[in-house]
Amino acid sequence: MSPISPDSHKVSLSSPNSDGPTGQTNRQELGPDLRGAEYELDKMEALVDRALNYLKSQGSSVNQVIDTHQVACYELAHAKAGLAMARSALEYGALGDLEAQLACVFCADAICDARSRVLFREDIWGLRFDDFGGESEFLTYWRSPEVVARFAQTPGERHLDSDFELAAETFRKFAENEIVPHAEHVHRTNGDVPESVISGLAEIGGFGLSVPESFGGFAQGGDGDYLAMVVATEELSRASLGIGGSLITRPEILTRALVKGGTQAQKETWLPRLASAEILCAVAVTEPDYGSDVAGITTTATPCGDPPSGYLIRGVKTWCTFAARADVLMLLARSDPDRSKGHRGLSMFIVNKPVGPGKGFEFTQNPGEDQRPADLPPGHIQGRPIDTIGYRGMHSYEISLDDWWVPANQLIGESDGLGRGFYLQMEGFENGRLQTAARAVGVMQAAYEAALDYARARKVFGSPIVDYELTQQKLGRMAVIIQAARQFSYQVARLMAKGEGAMEASMVKAYVCRACEWVTREALQIHGGMGFAEEFPISRYFVDARVLSIFEGADETLALKVIARRLLELA
Repeated sequence: MSPISPDSHKVSLSSPNSDGPTGQTNRQELGPDLRGAEYELDKMEALVDRALNYLKSQGSSVNQVIDTHQVACYELAHAKAGLAMARSALEYGALGDLEAQLACVFCADAICDARSRVLFREDIWGLRFDDFGGESEFLTYWRSPEVVARFAQTPGERHLDSDFELAAETFRKFAENEIVPHAEHVHRTNGDVPESVISGLAEIGGFGLSVPESFGGFAQGGDGDYLAMVVATEELSRASLGIGGSLITRPEILTRALVKGGTQAQKETWLPRLASAEILCAVAVTEPDYGSDVAGITTTATPCGDPPSGYLIRGVKTWCTFAARADVLMLLARSDPDRSKGHRGLSMFIVNKPVGPGKGFEFTQNPGEDQRPADLPPGHIQGRPIDTIGYRGMHSYEISLDDWWVPANQLIGESDGLGRGFYLQMEGFENGRLQTAARAVGVMQAAYEAALDYARARKVFGSPIVDYELTQQKLGRMAVIIQAARQFSYQVARLMAKGEGAMEASMVKAYVCRACEWVTREALQIHGGMGFAEEFPISRYFVDARVLSIFEGADETLALKVIARRLLELA
């Protein structure tokens, strides 16, 4: 694309008599300058691409580059994620005048964020200070406080098709009527997800969004399947991350593993039951010493018989969310004792377990139960709850399994599934990253709405704080970030429906989850002292947001081992 001068598409809108957001007379304004945004974005992306090529030249392999230049690769991954969101925002900007202005503000924000990661340590990226050029009229204007403040109370439309607007409305009403009344109580008491929420979500189809119609779900195999999940997840998370937005993630992960690698019999057995919530699922992958480094896990699945009639599971899993209430665990274990095979020695199992209390559980599996052979001694499973500062309701557990029996027909893929567990897990986890971004958007939206309502009601020095420039600038940046994050999530959903977008799913999670921390922090700050009290939901949003950059791929591992690795491979 040939460079376009940022001044070549300037539109002057003289409004000398109009009042700005702070009651001041506006200077002459630029209209939505999408070509200027594209020009600046092209320049910054070109610099990032130069940095990628430089970094790639600094080692004999991509792995060596990442291990030796971790800071540069981490910052590069986040810069690229923000710029990818800005590119998506340009498409949104084509939908109208307000949308174009919002896109320009976000592009300016993302470009300046990318610059800030480089300035005064240009050498680690192989760049020079002079590479960034001199002044930029586009960046100066669209970063100005009075322009950003325009969006404080005007966040822009989502532009969903009517079918998805209906889906959003359905889940929004359910969330407001069935989740919101319980959200604060569950959070303050570290309680359990109410059964009414589970049954109600099942009634409106929340657990069957990714299950094919032929197996009792609602997925039609088209472009809309992933988008429907994103829309539903945002609305549920807006009400509560702990007892809303995350409920449908676990069955989603197991569903996609079954659709990808399960036998026909396994699909017929498990998918309808997942869609109806007859069974609820938890995911048991992480171990105390192996989080994002999944290939190193030590939990074993020892076959019994030849051919095996089943497997004995032995090991410890941690951060297993919803494990007590779940009927089954989607469990990754080492089925090949040769540890040198790494991730190629892992298989995925559907592990039956009784439903337990939220405050911890311990069960014995006696001979004859769950097809356990009569000649084997009893097996045991124990779950210890891990108390957390937020994200309460589903509870997380450390689980110990001591020779817990799993029938051979519950190895996903059966004999063809041996050694494929890592790949089946990734099938679900890639979409889990997109879902996590949608959860972050929901939490951000809730925080923004709470802050806006409080700012309108709260008076300081005789005026509502929403009238002050600093408050407006904060609210405006929140609104812009939220809409840009939402639109990029939609775009990634459409890519994933085509079998693409794996790296973009990692990018949207990396950017949006960090952004959610800033939005909830500033929303709490707008509440002042009441934000620090437990009398307003904003404190819940703040602590819930902190987990988003940790689960479904820790931020550092995601940036280095997924995004930076792929970018360097493509450079």
